Amino acid sequence: MSASLAPECNEVKERYDSCFLKWYSEKYLRGKGTTDECESLFKDYRKCLTGALKERGIDKMLEEAREDHKEHDAVNLRRP
Repeated sequence: MSASLAPECNEVKERYDSCFLKWYSEKYLRGKGTTDECESLFKDYRKCLTGALKERGIDKMLEEAREDHKEHDAVNLRRP
């Protein structure tokens, strides 16, 4: 599995990745799993990653980039 964008989140990402891959291959692909059993682990990883991005100032850069490309996104992300 790949490393997290934030090294301090590697452990929680690894737990989520392992859970998700097991659920996906053993349940979802076989039609036995309709809900993501790993959601709480994903939330833990997202919380860690969001904090790390904020700590590095990357969250503001993302917000600015999204704002700068709002019109472009509106055109290209439109549902058919």
